[in-house]
Amino acid sequence: MLGARVIAVAVGYCFGLFQTGYIYGEKHGVDIRTQGSGNAGTTNTLRVLGWKAGLITFLGDLFKAIFAVLLIRFIFIGKYPDAVKILELYAGFGAVLGHNFPFYLKFKGGKGIACTSGMILAVCPLAAPICLILFIGSIAITRYVSLGSILVVTSYLIQVLIFGHMGYLHVDTAYLPEFYIVSACFTAMALWRHKANIKRLLTGTENKFGMKKNQEE
Repeated sequence: MLGARVIAVAVGYCFGLFQTGYIYGEKHGVDIRTQGSGNAGTTNTLRVLGWKAGLITFLGDLFKAIFAVLLIRFIFIGKYPDAVKILELYAGFGAVLGHNFPFYLKFKGGKGIACTSGMILAVCPLAAPICLILFIGSIAITRYVSLGSILVVTSYLIQVLIFGHMGYLHVDTAYLPEFYIVSACFTAMALWRHKANIKRLLTGTENKFGMKKNQEE
């Protein structure tokens, strides 16, 4: 199983290397890493290149995690039927790692929220509705994209703990503690990647969605 875990993370990382925002920008003569906040994620791409670019970036980053999870499910469902769920989670984690730290871009990628959302849809769809409501609702009320992103990853972890206790995750009992730990790693990584945003939120200096400054996500 150790080898299967390594394969799952490696496969996910390879999928995560597809940097949608960076690739889209390059095709239009723009290095997204040198514009706006310098982040290769959805929000900065949307701000710099417009709604179409932002939507394409979001969907690309979302689906690369979904595809990674589905591939690992296909590879291991027959060999490790009781453990395939945890392997899917590792694939999703690898995809976020590849997105956040792409080696060919000197490990400068995005913050992994769209990619994490793809993992949630593929591995734990029960958590998706509340995550979506919190994301849209918080942005509609506060216009802080970073706050919506933080709420997504935090609520995901809380829901995983609740659903796991209730037996709704369909994860073998032997792997449930590990599922919790890896899920916590998603949340911890996202919070760490948003540490500057969190500081600005606490001091009231975070940029709101639609502002043309370069500090937002």
